[in-house]
Amino acid sequence: MQTNITDEMLLINKAAKGDSWAFEQLVNKYEARLYSVALRMCGNREDAQDCLQDAMLRIYRSLDRFKGQSAFSTWAYRITMNTCLDELRRRRSRAATSLDALLETGWDPAAETVTPEDAAISAEQRRELEAAIADLPEDMRSAIILREMHDMTYEEISEALDTNIGTVKSRISRGRERLRQLINGRPGLFGDDE
Repeated sequence: MQTNITDEMLLINKAAKGDSWAFEQLVNKYEARLYSVALRMCGNREDAQDCLQDAMLRIYRSLDRFKGQSAFSTWAYRITMNTCLDELRRRRSRAATSLDALLETGWDPAAETVTPEDAAISAEQRRELEAAIADLPEDMRSAIILREMHDMTYEEISEALDTNIGTVKSRISRGRERLRQLINGRPGLFGDDE
């Protein structure tokens, strides 16, 4: 059952006045998609859950400022993206290797075909790619994450980031080129050694 715009605005107005049931009904519709964005941006479930919780709190506290100039979902995406970007900035300096990190990148100690060396290389590649993405300017990073990791269309990204499609395409193109340069600068890690 899909909530229509009038019902959604009614829920927004009630939630803005402190009605927790209305807020729950409002965000239940979008929670899975917002979590998916947070997971793609953060790279792990724990940080994604923390960011989603923080985003939900920010959404709740800001409901009285929602003016309906965009869809509620777009507004909620924007808040979630900003929450994740804040976390990524804080996390930049906290990168650490652990057994859990190796397991999250796909290393299976029981698998005979995956050696600890392969798993370590894969984990290092992932960290380098995450660091490269984190080093992108925020506008490029957001567009790249939504397109490449969340498979959103240009139109969806345009709506989520509240910008025109041409700008979205430009940010993605420039972001991809910048990532390509960063990756090509590390041939021993991402390609054949010369």
